[in-house]
Amino acid sequence: MMEYIGLFFELLLFLFGLYLYLYAIGKLQPKGDSAQRQAADFRKRNGWWMRIGGLAIMAIMLVNIYLHIVQLLGG
Repeated sequence: MMEYIGLFFELLLFLFGLYLYLYAIGKLQPKGDSAQRQAADFRKRNGWWMRIGGLAIMAIMLVNIYLHIVQLLGG
C-alpha cells in the first residue's frame, strides 16, 4: 500500500513540474486583464529559473516513476 502512495506523490510532483513549466512558457493564462499583466511581468522576471526548475522536477520525477513501476512489476 505504501508503494502506491509513494507512486501517487511522485505523479503529483511530476504534474507540479509540468504546471510550473507550462506557466513559465505562457501556455497557462490567468483570467482578467490585470492578472494577465501581473503574470506576464512575473514570467519576465522569473521565467528562466521556472522553466529550468519545471524541467528538472519533471526529469527527476520521471526517472523515479519509471524505477518505482519497474520495482512494483518486478516483485
